[in-house]
Amino acid sequence: MRESAIAALERELFLEALRRRHGYDFTGYAKASLHRRLDQLLLHSGREHLAELLPDLLRDPDMLPRVLSQLSVPVTEMFRDPATFLALRNRVIPVLRTYPNINVWQTGCATGEEVYSLAILLAEEGLYDKTRIYATDINDSALERAEDGIIPLRHLRDYAANYQAAGGSGSLADYFHVRYDFARLDEAIRSRIVFAHHNLVADGVFCEAHLILCRNILIYFEKPLQDKVLLLFRQSLVRGGFLCLGTRESLRFSSVAEDFETIDADQRIYRSRLRLNGTGASA
Repeated sequence: MRESAIAALERELFLEALRRRHGYDFTGYAKASLHRRLDQLLLHSGREHLAELLPDLLRDPDMLPRVLSQLSVPVTEMFRDPATFLALRNRVIPVLRTYPNINVWQTGCATGEEVYSLAILLAEEGLYDKTRIYATDINDSALERAEDGIIPLRHLRDYAANYQAAGGSGSLADYFHVRYDFARLDEAIRSRIVFAHHNLVADGVFCEAHLILCRNILIYFEKPLQDKVLLLFRQSLVRGGFLCLGTRESLRFSSVAEDFETIDADQRIYRSRLRLNGTGASA
């Protein structure tokens, strides 16, 4: 058997063990990206072959967090893609004002920078007191960092330009307490964020949401898994609720495309249609 075929078999066995032993199914992820992350996992482990990690994956409880930290994609920054946050201010916030209470689901929250950004936006728009943000991820170590609300001070300076481009009305530093080389998000902002473990691939509806953000995650899924996750989002949204995807993602050609109208094509913001299907259930 050629070396490439052996490597492919090792990947298959490793992913099957991860699914059967721990319940994390990565088989629907885009192959090229997943293979790169498995290569990184192997590199960081100091082993030569992926099969050498199987005993630890099956029996060492400390192995799973290390695997998930490599296979998930915690790439984030505050007010990333400022035009998206500006579009949320101008196109989504006016509708959210009409609700007595607001639930926001931020999926794949990584270390929390995007959640902080959304919380600050809602606070500046006067909606935060009636909002609850549910921030979820499969990476527990990233969730712990997100819940702490601490970022390096040098990053805060870099994020300030994004904040201004996103329509920020003050100074980003006003929302943080600085100590030495780190800045911590103000408690008043952190208090309305609930961080929780959730697996988009295996878990069901997390909450009834008025706004769901899932940016730059679907690009790592193959189409059947994309459709499965998008159906989950449709089921989770209230009628007339909003879905915000990454700028490289789209509902076009998806199984739920007809259930949404496009609010901002460039920023990939959609709204579930305010209509009923033939059975009388919300569409």
